[in-house]
Amino acid sequence: MIYDEVSLFYQRYPYKKCVIGYSCHGREIYAFHVGSDYSRQFIAVYAVHAREWITARLALKHIKKRIKKGGGWVIPLLNPDGANISQTTLPLWKANARGVDLNCNFDADWGHGRYNTTCRGSENCIGDYPFSEPETIALREFTKKIQPYVTLSFHTKGEEIYWEFGGRGDVRGAEIINRVTGYSIKRIFGSAGGYKDWCIQKLHIPAYTIECGSDVLTHPINKLKHLKKCYKLLKIFAEDYGK
Repeated sequence: MIYDEVSLFYQRYPYKKCVIGYSCHGREIYAFHVGSDYSRQFIAVYAVHAREWITARLALKHIKKRIKKGGGWVIPLLNPDGANISQTTLPLWKANARGVDLNCNFDADWGHGRYNTTCRGSENCIGDYPFSEPETIALREFTKKIQPYVTLSFHTKGEEIYWEFGGRGDVRGAEIINRVTGYSIKRIFGSAGGYKDWCIQKLHIPAYTIECGSDVLTHPINKLKHLKKCYKLLKIFAEDYGK
């Protein structure tokens, strides 16, 4: 299970690390520091959606790459309960264990997404109120503590980059990601309540969602090689965007 992989990696990681919170079922949500402490910090988050658990393996690859300029925090598996559901019983499950879609639960035009629903299930459920879930609370509090200058959210799939919300955003970071991956830079409409959206609207910082892997692939992607265009992305982005 991917949670076990991340847990073992955490136990062996010799550098700065912490647990930012716990899932609905009490699983740890791990964070790993990379690069320098003496600079502005980024946050990169992965596996927000359960069936996209392959991005947690991408996170471990990113952690292993030495970042020479700048630094930040990597959160490989925001949704450990959901990932377990996807890997064991319901492969296409996106939500957390309570049936709430974590990327609809942030306080950014909450509940106004095109496909939002209050019905708990695999996807699109907004929860009872913004930050109703322990996973989104953990990420909110950690983000406020770190005060990052930029955030990155790694999802699958489509090979697209989203950088804007409500008319705000910084396309410059999307251009760096495009140069590294070749992914298309896109504006997305009819979506709300995501981590990127909250960072842009409420924290007033640049934030990017990267949809890794070709759209011809089917969920859940289970081979890391399908995300190979992103292998060096975090390192290059951090070093270039943090100038």
